[in-house]
Amino acid sequence: MAGIADKDAAGPGQIVLAATPIGNIGDATNRLIGLLESADIIAAEDTRRLHRLVSALGITTRGRIISYHEHNEASRTADLLEMVRGGATLLMVTDAGMPAVSDPGFRLVEAAAAEGLTVTAAPGPSAVLTALALSGLPTDRFCFEGFLPRKPGERSSRLAKLANEQRTMVFFEAPHRLEPMLRALDEAFGPGRRAAVARELTKLHEQVLRGPLRELLEWAEAGDVRGEIAVVVEGAPDAAPEQAADHVGAVNSLVEKGIRLKDAVAAVAEDARISKRELYSAVLETRS
Repeated sequence: MAGIADKDAAGPGQIVLAATPIGNIGDATNRLIGLLESADIIAAEDTRRLHRLVSALGITTRGRIISYHEHNEASRTADLLEMVRGGATLLMVTDAGMPAVSDPGFRLVEAAAAEGLTVTAAPGPSAVLTALALSGLPTDRFCFEGFLPRKPGERSSRLAKLANEQRTMVFFEAPHRLEPMLRALDEAFGPGRRAAVARELTKLHEQVLRGPLRELLEWAEAGDVRGEIAVVVEGAPDAAPEQAADHVGAVNSLVEKGIRLKDAVAAVAEDARISKRELYSAVLETRS
């Protein structure tokens, strides 16, 4: 089947991370179909969802199907690696999207990489990239933050660390927690920060709302939000360039310690990478 690496050339075996549709079954690639049909082992986050996917695609699997999720990753990773060492092609799939991205798979990849076992991917649908592309926000630099902590204090602490993040940020959230999440974003980043809420991506009722955080919060407060949710938030604006006057206090502190004004100005200007002449003038202006 095209797209499956030569097992003999790859070594003892291989692990293939395969992206599955995030909503629209038509997004299943030919390579994914071939891997499902031919893999020796399929590690699935939810075996019931895997069977539904296989049925919808009208195909038959020949390999052994094993459940592999967040609650049994630690206990089953070693067994899966042993099978790969023995020459098996192990296909890793999750409920939707790419394994190891806010889904099971990272532990398996980490352990396989440490042993030098072959790990490859059959890329495909991604809720992160789809939401980012549809958000209307800058895409040249972005970061994925996954799910925020559920507890208000921990969530506020995390957002405080992101307040000055200049890259576009992508989050996941459960529909019943969207309203408190947007309220926390509004408080941490300000009501005017641009954002987008992407709901039910690639599905029949796909919806992408764009606007300031306050408007999105009001939308969430007014209705019963359902479906899979991704939230994209604009990064913080560039900080205003530093002015000489911003560093007068540092100069005065050094002078109070007995350092000559000229030397204090030179030291602060060098550290702040600003003009000594402008800083000296700013100091004299405040004293006058």
